[in-house]
Amino acid sequence: MDLFTGVGVALVTLLDDAGGVDTPATSSLAADLVSRGMQAVLACGTTGEPATLTDAERVEVIKGVRAAVPPGVPVLAGTGATSVDRAAELTAAAVAAGADAILAWPPPGSDDLPGYYGELAQMAGDRPLLAYHIPWISSPGVPVSSLAGLPVAGLKDSSGSPDRLLDEVAHYSGRTYVGSSALLALAGPLGGTGAILAVANVEPELSCAAFAGDAAAQRQLADVHLAVREGGVPALKRILAERRG
Repeated sequence: MDLFTGVGVALVTLLDDAGGVDTPATSSLAADLVSRGMQAVLACGTTGEPATLTDAERVEVIKGVRAAVPPGVPVLAGTGATSVDRAAELTAAAVAAGADAILAWPPPGSDDLPGYYGELAQMAGDRPLLAYHIPWISSPGVPVSSLAGLPVAGLKDSSGSPDRLLDEVAHYSGRTYVGSSALLALAGPLGGTGAILAVANVEPELSCAAFAGDAAAQRQLADVHLAVREGGVPALKRILAERRG
């Protein structure tokens, strides 16, 4: 399966009343968001809080989401880890679970990005691999100048930096997905490939409109964007609960 153009959702992982992973509810949310315009679903990315999941739960979520959304909609799996061995293990498990593409941040302080992503590319096989620049989790992240030398199909950039975004779309020929919902109305018109967003769990239509260049939609996203930026995934889940019950 090829990668996508447009807006995808960085899916939350929903829990049941006992605190366990609610795979049916998570999968149902994914299907609903696709019906509302999402072009892809990222399962077990940072918004999915994968560090709180067991390996079996990760596999269950990926399988459930893949079964719930239409075959033509790619399901990405987050497999970033603090070591190459762990990331490779997670990548192999995600592929076996049915993931169509892999998204991985590098180990913090990594000085061998080609080696790291080369190992993950082997585990991914024919699935596209995306680098993930998220410097507050994996410092210093993935420099734009390194991207052309990596065995990746593109990257997700969650830095929120408009300078870096401009550098990416001007100087990198791979696919660029923005991860900050503050930059959508800039990223789309600049020629970014798409976006993979946490706020799309609650505002899929506005996210699509903003990426298409609608400045009013970008402004309407401000309150949700700022709430999630300040409060993280717990704030996002509170908003989702308020809106969906």
